[in-house]
Amino acid sequence: MYDLLIANRAELERRCREKVSARPNRSPPNKQQLEQGIPLFLDQLIRTLQAEYKGRMAEALAVSGPPSGESGYHAELGVTAAIHGADLLTLGYSINEVVHNYGDLCQAVSDLSIDLNQKFEISEFRTLNRCLDNGIADAVTAFSAQRDFVIADEQALERNERLVFFAHELRNHLNTAMLALAAIKSGNVGLTGSTGGVLDRSLVGLQRLIDRSLAEVRTGPGMALRRSVFSLANFIGEVKYSASLEAEMLNCSFHVEQTPSLLMIDADKDLLFSALGNLLQNAFKFSGTDGVVTLSVEARAERIRINVKDSGPGLSADAARDIFLPFTQSGTNKSGLGLGLSIARRSVEANDGLLTVESKLGEGCVFTINLPRRVLQ
Repeated sequence: MYDLLIANRAELERRCREKVSARPNRSPPNKQQLEQGIPLFLDQLIRTLQAEYKGRMAEALAVSGPPSGESGYHAELGVTAAIHGADLLTLGYSINEVVHNYGDLCQAVSDLSIDLNQKFEISEFRTLNRCLDNGIADAVTAFSAQRDFVIADEQALERNERLVFFAHELRNHLNTAMLALAAIKSGNVGLTGSTGGVLDRSLVGLQRLIDRSLAEVRTGPGMALRRSVFSLANFIGEVKYSASLEAEMLNCSFHVEQTPSLLMIDADKDLLFSALGNLLQNAFKFSGTDGVVTLSVEARAERIRINVKDSGPGLSADAARDIFLPFTQSGTNKSGLGLGLSIARRSVEANDGLLTVESKLGEGCVFTINLPRRVLQ
């Protein structure tokens, strides 16, 4: 077999390159791939076959490793396969393609042997399979480990970004509240004046920030819901009381339609309160001064729909499709980190509900929380 590999090495590499290029959305191999991967593997396979033919088994194992694939055995083939696997991740390959790259060589060798009517010893095929197994195992292990590092780095960066934003906003609201309180305590201004309004806005901002952060933690993996059955009318009343102050500060009209007194839902009240609060905050933000926000409830068969309608600029079809993705912001007001609606959707879905939006440019938005209705026995 090693004579065939040596004599037809260029042809084998060409066939492998053709197989890689023929895969969907895959560009031709670059210089890095041409110099590593299959060329190095071919060289190591040839040296292994030559050593085994001459009876130098220790030398063969040092190049390609034992058939058991035991951990801690640092064969030359395994080291280069690991480097190749990590490189393929940086080049944008999937783990599926890592495996196929080695399978391409096996297929190319088999096809070439048929074309040339060349027969091999069973022991040579065993060596080929052993080298392929070891190469694939080490390449996939390194690929997966490198991918885990990349994912961990991305998650750490995202957590740090959120933590910095939270601390920055928390400090801003707290500093503003302390300055306003100091001015009021001096006796020169009153609670009902503009300074009192500044204090109100700061406290509302703190409450909103903390509620959103708690909801994000509560909807994370491993966190249990605190479900209970409660009156929807009373719940909407609590939301109205909390949101009215923010609407008043922004000079935005806030209308709450009457909720039927017998409607009940079974949900985690805190998460639902946070989700609806996020929707109303978003509605006030984009409706702006002199805008109108309406909160209403509909009962349909076994479902309850809580609607938040705003008078903002509305969304395009593309923006409406992506609005619930993390770090997504629409419109000209870019305050915040673009996480509120993403957290709201997770909070609603945790309660077996669905959060959707309907909108047209220039006609505002209607966000709807669709939840199961609890029937009183």
